[in-house]
Amino acid sequence: MLGNKITSEMYERERFIKVAHNMGIDFNVVFSDEIDLLVSRDDRRSIRYKGEAIALPDVCLARTGSGTGFYNLSVLRQLERLNVLTLPNSAAIESSKDKFYSNQILAQAGLPIPKTMLARFPVSHELVEKQIGLPCVIKVVTGSHGAGVYLCETLKQFLDLQELIASLDSKNSMIIQEYVKESAGRDLRVIVVGGKVIGAMERSSTDGNFRANVSRGGVAKTYALDDEMEMLALQVARVLDLDICGVDLLFSDDGYRICEANSAPGFRGFEKATGINVPEKIFKYAGIRI
Repeated sequence: MLGNKITSEMYERERFIKVAHNMGIDFNVVFSDEIDLLVSRDDRRSIRYKGEAIALPDVCLARTGSGTGFYNLSVLRQLERLNVLTLPNSAAIESSKDKFYSNQILAQAGLPIPKTMLARFPVSHELVEKQIGLPCVIKVVTGSHGAGVYLCETLKQFLDLQELIASLDSKNSMIIQEYVKESAGRDLRVIVVGGKVIGAMERSSTDGNFRANVSRGGVAKTYALDDEMEMLALQVARVLDLDICGVDLLFSDDGYRICEANSAPGFRGFEKATGINVPEKIFKYAGIRI
């Protein structure tokens, strides 16, 4: 597994290690800064791990998610060039980590997303009020676990936040998105593995925050799948080409809206709420693909 050295991934790393051991799978967690890449005709020896040439894996499970940078992608691309199966693939990870680009893909496919605008601050508040409306949600282009997501309920809040953003970096682009009031403080996380929905949970805020992420103190419970939810999650995975993903859905008065998709979804709350063994599902799918 190619992972990131962040504490929020500790649960997932430990679960993969434990389940792999129970299933008799030779499994290791590797970080990008432990890898050196060479470009030569001797392709099978063009990757060094801690300075040594190693046997290539059958599968690389990519858990870099929104933290995927140039070097992570370079490692994954090198593995793919050497015919190593990467789950998900590097192109899908790169697309999904960019929230605006992934929304462009979803919109082109005709899928229901909140109205979304990419802006460089300062931006005309008249334009935002006309095209998006208030309240509105402001997001960083990349991010996870609810970080970098802000709710502006009034024009004053929007102007104050705009002033702060512009003072930090006048070239900083942000996403401005329609606020779906029906989903305030709650949403759905649906996990897809290998073209199949393995389950869903409802997340709810416990402190009045409009974000419901379990990593930010929200609570989770299992949620019964319905046809629309399952169809949307599968369509998102398909159009973003994600073998493995967490699809976040918002409740709306006409069904569901797609909030975002994560190529390396956290699943601590999901496993606790649903009792579903996520690593086992992923390992079984990888075994089919080899």
